[in-house]
Amino acid sequence: MTIKAVAVIGAGQMGRGIAQVTAVAGIPVQICDISTDALDAARKAITGSLSRLVEKERLTQEQMDAALALISTTTEMAALADSDLIVEAVSESETLKTQLLQTLDKLCKPSTIFATNTSSISITRLAAQTQRPEQVIGMHFMNPVPVMQLVEVIRGLQTSDAVYRAVCELSEAIGKTQVSVKDAPGFVVNRILLPMINEAIFVYAEGLATAEAIDQAMLLGTNQPIGPLALADLIGLDTCLSIMEVLAEGFGDQKYRPCPLLRQMVDAGYLGRKSGRGFYQY
Repeated sequence: MTIKAVAVIGAGQMGRGIAQVTAVAGIPVQICDISTDALDAARKAITGSLSRLVEKERLTQEQMDAALALISTTTEMAALADSDLIVEAVSESETLKTQLLQTLDKLCKPSTIFATNTSSISITRLAAQTQRPEQVIGMHFMNPVPVMQLVEVIRGLQTSDAVYRAVCELSEAIGKTQVSVKDAPGFVVNRILLPMINEAIFVYAEGLATAEAIDQAMLLGTNQPIGPLALADLIGLDTCLSIMEVLAEGFGDQKYRPCPLLRQMVDAGYLGRKSGRGFYQY
């Protein structure tokens, strides 16, 4: 089972990052989104990202041009019907992801693999909502995708060995290091990372220190490249809340209780960088 044509649904930061690394690896990729503005913004962002790589001499102009030529955009999911692999990178909502997979199930050729970039939702449960559960798998890329090396490959209970091998081979082909993870709430990275971020929000809510001081303490005290509150803003506070809710529901443990301030900020529309305001102003 060889993956020669890829599609990405969702033209946001994650979707365009996945499309970029796929095209740089020489694999044709379509980006699908309901918004033409989002698609235009994605192409502009990818062009800018590749241009910076050329300036740093990590990519040649010829390689950049070749990658851009491999990227196409569409607002019609039917255009993805012949893809070998479709990676969904839409919002972290189980209802939305389920509806999307069920729609693709009716449109795509029988051999198409569905990969979800979910950061916490059960692959097994999503797969069970399709007519091809053995061809559903998790590919959890890290943000920003062109920079971060890791992709968590998560098998659902139904995922076939052939699909797993094909996705692992693709991960290596696009320059990523894959780590195989069992299907459990939050997988590995977010099972560890999000409770830390949530605790940092508790510390901030309790007035122990300013956002800047909390982030500086973690930067200098643990040698992290970005503080937990700045990272929450980068991830999106709505996504952070969704992951914490999945962890809380999945494990039934109070230690995963989302900080009330996190929920309040999401209710206020303070989602981080994407809304212009979170723990910092953008």
